[in-house]
Amino acid sequence: MLPAAAVFHFPWEIRCGAVQEGEAVRTFGRLTCYEPAESKATLTAQHVSTQHQVVIQTMFVEPFDPIIGAQYMVLGEIENAEDGGVMVRARVLNCVDGVNLALLQKAITEQRSFFKERESKDSDGQPPSDPT
Repeated sequence: MLPAAAVFHFPWEIRCGAVQEGEAVRTFGRLTCYEPAESKATLTAQHVSTQHQVVIQTMFVEPFDPIIGAQYMVLGEIENAEDGGVMVRARVLNCVDGVNLALLQKAITEQRSFFKERESKDSDGQPPSDPT
């Protein structure tokens, strides 16, 4: 059986504990730090006036050629870190420099509202409407 599809989570949602350990996530951010000896990278994203950081465990995606300052998208699982925080154990780590982050955030928000609307229709017991 395949695992559930990873849901997009904003970096500030991961940091505040909205995601449980072991849950698959997709997130993004600017690579600000890479420590090859520890197989750790730090992605940073700006939200409102706060800068949020997410630690990424890179052991499963090495060797990779990091570009400090570039935008990255990561797919992986949430793990509790030794310092009491959380980190993402990366399964996929792609450089996505050039992505319009404002548009990506809007798309994620729209996707969430679509899924929420679809769930509410399903729970009301209405059959799906015929698109033709």
